[in-house]
Amino acid sequence: MSQEGEQDHSDRKKYEFRKVIEDLKSYEGSGTQLVTIYVPEDRQVSDVVAHVTQEHSEAANIKSKQTRTNVQDALTSIKDRLRYYDTYPPENGMVLFSGAVDSGGGRTEMVTKVLENPPQPVESFRYHCDSDFLTEPLEEMLADKGLYGLVVLDRREANVGWLRGKRVEPVKSASSLVPGKQRKGGQSAQRFARLRLEAIDNFYQEVAGMANDLFVPERHDLDGVLVGGPSPTKDEFLDGDYLHHELQDKVIGKFDVAYTDESGLYDLVDAAEDALADAEVMKDKREMEEFFEELNAGNLATYGFEQTRQNLVMGSVDRLLISEDLREDVVVYDCPDCSNTDYVTIDRRKSTPEHTCSECGAEIEADEDDREDAIDHLIEIAEQRGTETKFISTDFEKGEQLYNAFGGVAGILRYSTGV
Repeated sequence: MSQEGEQDHSDRKKYEFRKVIEDLKSYEGSGTQLVTIYVPEDRQVSDVVAHVTQEHSEAANIKSKQTRTNVQDALTSIKDRLRYYDTYPPENGMVLFSGAVDSGGGRTEMVTKVLENPPQPVESFRYHCDSDFLTEPLEEMLADKGLYGLVVLDRREANVGWLRGKRVEPVKSASSLVPGKQRKGGQSAQRFARLRLEAIDNFYQEVAGMANDLFVPERHDLDGVLVGGPSPTKDEFLDGDYLHHELQDKVIGKFDVAYTDESGLYDLVDAAEDALADAEVMKDKREMEEFFEELNAGNLATYGFEQTRQNLVMGSVDRLLISEDLREDVVVYDCPDCSNTDYVTIDRRKSTPEHTCSECGAEIEADEDDREDAIDHLIEIAEQRGTETKFISTDFEKGEQLYNAFGGVAGILRYSTGV
């Protein structure tokens, strides 16, 4: 599989995990009766079974009969699932969830799920019993990767922050006491120049102190440091070795940036596009910039669920762009009167409505078998046609526009179809 193909597969896998996590987070138990077990790949399944058996025995001491029964039923269900595995869990381990969840009207239903091959290895065995399933370790696995320290400064002000995956986070700022270039009356030119240089040096030390305090504790996870500002400020700052030596070694570029307030941090990320070529934010931005170029001046853009779907079926879509925030189902309405098929997207939380056929006006009903996740529906067609799928974050302006203005679905075409 090519590197891009592997990335597409990884993106889809992450999406599927994100869906499951959202479902798990929506469940609630009436007591501490929802069981979560994280199993690393080097933990023998027999050890896990023994642990579950021990917990089942200890659960007999729970005072509430209902909670006792629910916990023991959950553990029995997990034990039954573990029988399907050999000596060790799958690659990267697995996570098991089981418990009686509230289903409304004072009723409960037993839910049991097993997540295999998470995006990152499960690091340690963990048993958790609470009123919610434990999903935080899985959410951390799906968090945006890439951590960069950002510094923008001139001789008046400075801002320091993070680029975490696709998200710019301003953290600290400082204003300088460096006097302007015009000296006050009564001061010699030499004395004024000396005082000004001292003030500049003090300010650079203050900025470096902010950066060191923020970045040094994270230096082992830091992918790089970016420094921006006008010349010669950023050059003086870096050439003066003000930063901690381990941070100085991680500086991957210095860039001309006009603003040094919080907006300068965003300008710095834009200016560092080449240096951040592998950072997720730049990949998403490039996709969306190409889409908007085609939308405004070309003929190789499509958007909206129905138009994009039609182009996918024709095999004309080179890259399918899907918003990470899209949460919709598609309902397939087959008209019995005229054999027309309509594909209608609805909010995932809403029930399946009746639909008026777009061709003959007949009223059509659909059942749950005619409904599926809209993203899964599109990706399946894309995979059959050799189309790449890109998930686009909403953490930048054009990514937000994809979700809000274009329905969360768009595509860059191989050739124009007129659809």
